[in-house]
Amino acid sequence: MSVNTSNAYGRITITEEAIAQIAGCSALECYGVVELVSKRLADSFADLFRKSKNSQGVRVLASGDRIFIDIYIILKYGVNIEAVAHSLKKTVKYDVEKFSGMVVDTINVNVLGIKV
Repeated sequence: MSVNTSNAYGRITITEEAIAQIAGCSALECYGVVELVSKRLADSFADLFRKSKNSQGVRVLASGDRIFIDIYIILKYGVNIEAVAHSLKKTVKYDVEKFSGMVVDTINVNVLGIKV
């Protein structure tokens, strides 16, 4: 699936994988985020064959001109989980909206673990 939009110059199509890569890069830049991880074991096997590791742990669903993102992360020990999640949501929303020109409707942050 992909996100489509049109303007005076023509039609623009952005794949969900491209949006996932932008969201993954933005998430990894946030303080306290150690890594992105897959939620299910089947996803882990599929991620082994992906070209980009930045989109691992990021699920994107595009519906019309709205984008829904799920991010699965491991945090650094000792950080405030709520503060990191809030910062992550703001950063990812800004970067994806700036990149795609679409509206990010929802970002769900799922903390799967803590690393010491």
